[in-house]
Amino acid sequence: MTKIIFGTDGWRAVIAKEYTVANVARVAYATSLWLHKNFSNPKVLIGHDCRFGGSLFSETVAKVLASQKVKVLLSDTYASTPMVSLGIVKLKTDLGVVITASHNPPLYNGYKLKGNYGGPLLENQIKEVEAMIPESYDFDFDAVKLSDLIEKGDVTYVDLEKIYCEHVESHFDMEAIRNSKFEFAFDAMYGSGQIIMRKLFPDITFLHCEINPTFNNIPPEPLLKNLTEFSDMIKIAENIDCGLAVDGDADRIALFDNEGNYVDSHHVILILIHYLKKYKKQNGKVATAVSSTQKIKQLCAYYKLPLEIVPIGFKHVCELMLKENIMVGGEESGGIAVNGHIPERDGIWNGLVIWEFMVRSGKSLKEIIQEVYDIVGSFAFERSDLRLEEDLKQRIVKNCQNNAYTSFGPNKVRNVDTLDGFKYYFNDDEWLIIRPSGTEPVLRTYAESQTKEKASAILKACYDTIMKA
Repeated sequence: MTKIIFGTDGWRAVIAKEYTVANVARVAYATSLWLHKNFSNPKVLIGHDCRFGGSLFSETVAKVLASQKVKVLLSDTYASTPMVSLGIVKLKTDLGVVITASHNPPLYNGYKLKGNYGGPLLENQIKEVEAMIPESYDFDFDAVKLSDLIEKGDVTYVDLEKIYCEHVESHFDMEAIRNSKFEFAFDAMYGSGQIIMRKLFPDITFLHCEINPTFNNIPPEPLLKNLTEFSDMIKIAENIDCGLAVDGDADRIALFDNEGNYVDSHHVILILIHYLKKYKKQNGKVATAVSSTQKIKQLCAYYKLPLEIVPIGFKHVCELMLKENIMVGGEESGGIAVNGHIPERDGIWNGLVIWEFMVRSGKSLKEIIQEVYDIVGSFAFERSDLRLEEDLKQRIVKNCQNNAYTSFGPNKVRNVDTLDGFKYYFNDDEWLIIRPSGTEPVLRTYAESQTKEKASAILKACYDTIMKA
């Protein structure tokens, strides 16, 4: 049988190849073993996103867990990852399972585990579950009827949509946002965020807010290259002040200003720090992944906020949030959490914080970004994922490990950070990261500089160098 390994954020695999009912049942069985080892009378919440087979796979997990005497709460419709994570806390379950491959291409599905605090299960616990996955698990899926489990009370449907909407309504002045002078738009990228936003903001402009498991053949990752239609729509409309986009399971965020310009997660993190500290007078540590902009360090120094750099993977931010007062924790990939909510990435929640900032200040998104630039200066970030033959990828990684790269074109390496991947600093504001992906067969490359052109030039110089491996 397939060896199942959890990557940076859960187990992900190609549907009908490795991601099958039989393999999902193996992981579910291991989940039941872990639960009984750590909890008496365990209870689990299960949800799934809009991908192919979501109901089938979530029901598989429900049947396996129920057969192993685990009480199951099952979402009555598709749900975002933050909906499940919040539901864990509100319904007081011991664990959460989300059937989702997040931002991966449509051929993939996945299995995320969430702790009883409403955030990613911690790495050591994930490893425990992983070690319990059997080589095979004989389970007759068809012989177990979900209706029978429901009738016996072993499985209960729950309304996560209601729970999430009530939580939002109690934490934001929704009427002020709905009735403000600003016009907003939302792109669900065909993902599970659509159900909540249609409930919360029925009158705003929507794009890709219908079920399409192929995602129109565009991976539901909120990068500019995947959001050109949303950008064009905003440009054509000429009356939209801010566009919010989230990924397939709605835990990642991207924004667009009123001219259709893409606002990446680095800027979102900076805006959140600026708003929560200066305007809402909050305090706390900032936690960010090694791939985030250097401007976060400068802004934290300006506001005298402690900063901790962590490896890539939101579970590292979550672990800090469980121990310390983290005001903002986030990653380059768009996964961000703020104090006052669950220790979980939530694209919709963070979008609402920024919409609230606009409404309360009366300022446009561009004006807010300029406030941040006035403190730390402007910058640009570029990222590219290289799909390479495995042997070439491994040769490049080995070169990095052996310190073979002392320059990339005209960019001389000042020092290297190996916290996660290989981060090559050229000066205080310019750097390059080379890092093998934890969830996909790719080599990720990132660069920051003063302008988009300079950041792109750093990436080009990188490719010219490493492809000689």
